[in-house]
Amino acid sequence: MGKQNLTRAVGTKGMPRKEREELILDAAAGEFARKGYARGSTADVAALAGITKPLIYEYFRSRDGLYLACVERAGSRLVAAVRSAQEGPSDLTRAARTLEAIFRALESRVHDWALVYDSTLPSDGELHDAAVVYRRELNRLGAVGVADFLDSAPDEPLDADFATHLWYGTVSAAVAWWRHHPEQTADDMILRFERIVAVLYSGRTRIG
Repeated sequence: MGKQNLTRAVGTKGMPRKEREELILDAAAGEFARKGYARGSTADVAALAGITKPLIYEYFRSRDGLYLACVERAGSRLVAAVRSAQEGPSDLTRAARTLEAIFRALESRVHDWALVYDSTLPSDGELHDAAVVYRRELNRLGAVGVADFLDSAPDEPLDADFATHLWYGTVSAAVAWWRHHPEQTADDMILRFERIVAVLYSGRTRIG
């Protein structure tokens, strides 16, 4: 969502409540993703959204309530996207489908990934528990996909564990790279991944 939308005054008379909530959540997601839960400021969220700070508490009751709403929105979108990509053959195209689904879900909101995997969250409590639910489900879906892909090699159980860690690392690295290149669209990311996989899958190697 563009800056012009984030700075729109959401307290304008007649604006639907749902639209107000989305504008606040967009501003809060960006703020918390940049600074983490520990340093994110509701005052800065209000400034970004073009509203008064009390309106945040009217809608979300507390700073934690606002953060929880951001995590639930981000996590549910990501989980739904990955689940939708599980249908189809369990070959290399499954990885491509899954990454494409993740890229589509993160279009214009790549910071959502940082919300779900925020390392500044307290180690216990409602916010941590909510984030962990989405992390575990994303990890489970990834592990299932890897296990299905490696089903032809059941005699090497550690291969699946190793490959699962490679998959997690690949997805995290791809999203982290995207955050440093926000001008890239989801289509750009998908095509880039397809080009790289095509080179790797062809068996070509480069030295030096």
